[in-house]
Amino acid sequence: MMDKATKIKMKKQLNVTDLSGEKVMIDFDSGKYFMIKGSGNDIWDMIQEETTVGDIIDGLLKIYDVSEKECTDSVLQFLQRMISNCTCL
Repeated sequence: MMDKATKIKMKKQLNVTDLSGEKVMIDFDSGKYFMIKGSGNDIWDMIQEETTVGDIIDGLLKIYDVSEKECTDSVLQFLQRMISNCTCL
């Protein structure tokens, strides 16, 4: 279970291309591809180096006008999908 103290860092590099504000990532090992837009782009940029879930949330709260609960829920959901879909975290 992740919480704000959980450390996050990419453990697998994916091929990433920026297309009109969206990131398209390809995992050549699994053959899967992913598209990320909006705040997902910001999260992706933050997890390129080791950080905590709390630091990601704090960073997004400085950028977006959203409640802390909504931000926390969205970040945890996004990270869990990343773990489940590409095993890159």
